[in-house]
Amino acid sequence: MNPDKAAAMAAAIKAEVKKAVVGQEEALDLLLVCLLSEGHMLIEGVPGTAKTLMARCFAASLRLDFGRVQFTPDLMPGDVLGTNLFNFADNRFTLTKGPIFTQVLLADEINRTPPKTQAALLQAMQERVVTIDGTDHPLDGGFMVLATQNPVEQQGTYPLPEAQLDRFLFKHIVEYPNRDEERLMVRQHGHRTTLATPADFGIEAVADLPELRAAQAFVETVRLSDDLVEYVLDLVRASREHPGLAFGASPRAANMLASASRAFAVLSGRDYVIPDDVKFLGLPLLRHRVVLSAAAEIEGRDTDRIVTEIIAQTPAPK
Repeated sequence: MNPDKAAAMAAAIKAEVKKAVVGQEEALDLLLVCLLSEGHMLIEGVPGTAKTLMARCFAASLRLDFGRVQFTPDLMPGDVLGTNLFNFADNRFTLTKGPIFTQVLLADEINRTPPKTQAALLQAMQERVVTIDGTDHPLDGGFMVLATQNPVEQQGTYPLPEAQLDRFLFKHIVEYPNRDEERLMVRQHGHRTTLATPADFGIEAVADLPELRAAQAFVETVRLSDDLVEYVLDLVRASREHPGLAFGASPRAANMLASASRAFAVLSGRDYVIPDDVKFLGLPLLRHRVVLSAAAEIEGRDTDRIVTEIIAQTPAPK
């Protein structure tokens, strides 16, 4: 596969999603980067901002198996992973697979469930394997988690553990639409009160697993110069030295930023990374991997502002 073909595949997926979703350009670009770099994405926003619709339409544009879990306070890890049940007919235990055994998993309102159940996704997201009663069960190729969550300030939410957040390639914040976008949403969706399905908008699958695998393999070959490797390291290490942060980004963040930058370059039809690729992805990739210091919290600062400062103050290669 070449950069033009990979970019065309990504553009076709984006065009399908936009049949139903108004705006959300940055979110769609980040979803495509996740797809090409085998990452996972966390989408945060208040209810009613099309988080679930966007995730469902994105999955529908891919010829992959789709699963959905509605996270609730009483959800247990076995409800996500599955469990071994005793079969009296043949006198042995049989695995009943949970919804995680799919290719594109929508984890809806993931922070509505306690950390014990949230942690059920940790191994699957990192290793693409699920261990049940000591037996490893590999997940299908193309496995990807699209998780939505409500802002942590809302009632009935549980903050995601740092180890869980670090598994997500990006955390994207969905803001309220502007007036023109909201007017178009009302015209497009205002005749129903229930959530429309991707089929209602004529969304079709435009990419399959072999095409996806070919595009992912091409992403690995995209050139990242030594200067840009140093730039990635400078950004990540600067987060560990900033006085406003108690904890900076992990070494995993540097690897993920390099991989994501390669995928973002492909979206532009290039086989090489430029500094603007890294800059664009810096905020959504780092915002959930850093922790404010106590002094910064007292001053009313937030992680987005500090990460933006780090990106602005870190010299980029010419």
